[in-house]
Amino acid sequence: TDQVAQTHEPESERLAGIQGWLLLVGLGIVVSPLRIIVEVLPTYLKLFADGSWQALTTPGGAAYHPLWMPYLLIEMIVNAGLVVVWVWIATRFFTRKRNFPRLYIGVLTFTIAFQFLDAWGITMVRPGETVFDPDTVKELSRSVVSAIIWIPYMLRSKRVRATFTR
Repeated sequence: TDQVAQTHEPESERLAGIQGWLLLVGLGIVVSPLRIIVEVLPTYLKLFADGSWQALTTPGGAAYHPLWMPYLLIEMIVNAGLVVVWVWIATRFFTRKRNFPRLYIGVLTFTIAFQFLDAWGITMVRPGETVFDPDTVKELSRSVVSAIIWIPYMLRSKRVRATFTR
């Protein structure tokens, strides 16, 4: 009788819920803030612990450039903001809020734009620096592939429309 009841329920009710491909989206949402913390926090801690911050931001020093401080501060603020935003997006995801797909698409798009600007920004401070070094290409590729997969899914999926309704 359960199978009979299932066949009579509306498709939107059958598809509603965090299952199928949305499980992968959820995993990515949970991992994203942790990944940012694990990847960038050690760099920032080292920057202050080993004297690099002073060397880069103190006028008159050999490594000084007037744009180092704003560049590094913007990078730190944006990365901290992304951690907060990913946690907030996770709450929207798990509470199935209607605006989740739009917010998720927004953060995927913003991440790609920030990675481009960050890569370009370093050339303002260090003109000879390669804009797209291997690490930057790897991170940017990861973000672009993720966006290519998940943005159309968010826009076209019946499960997404049926799940994020609150």
